Amino acid sequence: MHYLASGSRDYHWVLECDIKACFDEIGHSALMNRFRMRIKDKRICGLVKAFLKSGILNQLEKWEESLTGTPQGGILSPLLANIALSTLDDHFVQQWHRDMGTPYRRSKRKKNGQGNWRLIRFADDFVVVVSGDRRHAEALCEEVSAVLAPLGLRLAPEKTRVVHIDEGFDFLGHHIRRQRKRGTTKHYVYTKPSKKAIASIKATVKEKTYRSTRHMELDELLRSLNQALAGWANFFRYGVSKAIFTAIDHHTWGRLMRWIRAKYAGKHRLGMKELRDRFCDKGWRFAHNGVAFTGAASVTVERYRYRGNDIPTPWTPKPAAAAAGG
Repeated sequence: MHYLASGSRDYHWVLECDIKACFDEIGHSALMNRFRMRIKDKRICGLVKAFLKSGILNQLEKWEESLTGTPQGGILSPLLANIALSTLDDHFVQQWHRDMGTPYRRSKRKKNGQGNWRLIRFADDFVVVVSGDRRHAEALCEEVSAVLAPLGLRLAPEKTRVVHIDEGFDFLGHHIRRQRKRGTTKHYVYTKPSKKAIASIKATVKEKTYRSTRHMELDELLRSLNQALAGWANFFRYGVSKAIFTAIDHHTWGRLMRWIRAKYAGKHRLGMKELRDRFCDKGWRFAHNGVAFTGAASVTVERYRYRGNDIPTPWTPKPAAAAAGG
């Protein structure tokens, strides 16, 4: 997405798509047809079909037959949903190679008032980025709906919309938006954690520093917070996230300070000077029993570099000669 919207590439219109009740409404027949295209072992196909037909336990603890969808929380459900939605990949890849696969074809389409587009998908989250006008992106909504219909799936109209890259949009927890670089007249596409992602990690910090955790030792709490914040920050490290990481650490420091003062307060209120002397090692960094607070800002931020088709995968076809030699 960052690559397509940057530089001379002008994929600036985005069709944000949201599938309504994806895991609940996938058609079993359509899913099994796609599964059998790749897997020829009838025993495996039979096991998957049995999994889909296994039924669900409702809120009244009564067993219900499952006619559509994949079991919520089932270990195979994300994989099966991904297999079903690969029909989107097939549709747009074939369309790309047929109509837009070369610079000449894309240029010709532009001259004729047509748009060019690419699909970006991760499981059931996907967007279509468009080089052209808003009307081209809006027209694609019907096309996507037509591809999903045979699977028994439909788009949620209240969550499906067309936006310009300058407005920004959220995708996989990231907020992606083109903005003017401070102090210049140039515009760049910036990626940072979305508001929802920030609220999520703050909720995790709040849960870990709530009064119910005051039975823990400080070093145990610091270790738990470090792990949670580092894990979250590693997901968002490929973007403009440093300022947000620092803000999250500042928020966590405040929660920790109040947690320590409440836990270790004796007959008198624990003052800030005593707090620093007893529970900080370098400046105002909290530390206890050899464990120091490192937080999210300890994770190095790196700018993502587009590698295109150079990313190796287990499914890359081997050259015929190499395959014969193996």
